[in-house]
Amino acid sequence: MKVSFAKRVMIQDFQGEFVKKMLKSATSPDLIPFSGGIPNPISFPVEEMEKAAEAVLEKNGVLALQYSTAQGYLPLREFIAKRYEKKGTHVTAEDILITNGSQQALDIIAATLTDPQDDILVEDPSYLAALQTFHLYFPNIHTVELEQDGANIQELQSILKKHNPKFFYMIPDFQNPTGLTYTLEKREKVAQALKGTDTFLVEDSPYGELRFKGKQQPCLHSFLGEQCIMVGSFSKTISPGMRLGWILCTHKELREKMVEYKQLVDMHTNIFGQMILSEYLAHNDYDKHIEKIKELYRHQAETMIREMKAHFPSSVSYTDPEGGMFIWVTLPEGMTSIQLTQRAEKAGVLIAAGDPFYETKRNVRTFRLNYSNSSDEVIVKGIRILADEIRKMQEEK
Repeated sequence: MKVSFAKRVMIQDFQGEFVKKMLKSATSPDLIPFSGGIPNPISFPVEEMEKAAEAVLEKNGVLALQYSTAQGYLPLREFIAKRYEKKGTHVTAEDILITNGSQQALDIIAATLTDPQDDILVEDPSYLAALQTFHLYFPNIHTVELEQDGANIQELQSILKKHNPKFFYMIPDFQNPTGLTYTLEKREKVAQALKGTDTFLVEDSPYGELRFKGKQQPCLHSFLGEQCIMVGSFSKTISPGMRLGWILCTHKELREKMVEYKQLVDMHTNIFGQMILSEYLAHNDYDKHIEKIKELYRHQAETMIREMKAHFPSSVSYTDPEGGMFIWVTLPEGMTSIQLTQRAEKAGVLIAAGDPFYETKRNVRTFRLNYSNSSDEVIVKGIRILADEIRKMQEEK
């Protein structure tokens, strides 16, 4: 028989093809994995989670195995709200919607706000899986240049005025893929540009807890209130496999629509997992756990940057992140990251070419490196291999 597929599942987007190839290559134990965005498994609290699971089944086994509510487990939502309160963002548990990781959060936001041909805005470059998700709803995607301190304000103002996008998606802390962080001044200017418009700001902060140097910056919600939708996740601090994230939305009407949509598509996020995580958080020092991760990633980032300074040609530039998991590298003029990616893989190193992080740009000179999931020895070996390949490419020009 002939199958007539929905258009959204037939999208042959560049980002999707890249992700499939990257995941396939990442399964090889012989390749150095600088391409992914994977937390270091030595940070996973395995024993503590085992105890939490036993406690949940012992105390609330029936509740943990039964259907639940679409908005999520109340004690977990209360924990998230209290952490925002500690940072000066005044919200309640009612403002939180638990999701299947931040990826579902992005899908819920896009599905609730976007019709085909609606205008939306993203950073350039942006998180490639977010681009994939937004493509499913056939919007007109506009991009704003990402500078060292955040989005280009002149471009942002022009796009807001001309297109009135449904939302502006941004990652202000240790951005994926660049590792860059918005300054306080740039956050204020972004908020000022958005005030008085009908454009929501979608502030994605999966790495916000992982600052290992510099000064903590306020979230955009503190400037914009209900005009800002926040997305968070436990994937980078506890476990990506649990698939537990959330949406913070203080705009009541929009939040209610998102809860209704989630109930329609999956009824609710795994309640057993929510209860296990809540039990873990209630009986363990979450901040102490995060401090261990931050120290680990600080050391790994410093090791990678030290090796890059020592071995990369001086014509290669790169970001120096204050937290998170990524470094963004720019090759000299006349070279492309796609070419380096192909050569590096043959030499035993996986990197993430910059092209799929852009909505339209191709044959770019930029690429992403992930340091969080490699030992010192692997980082040293991998960077020296990359340095050799870059020098060979220079010599062949």
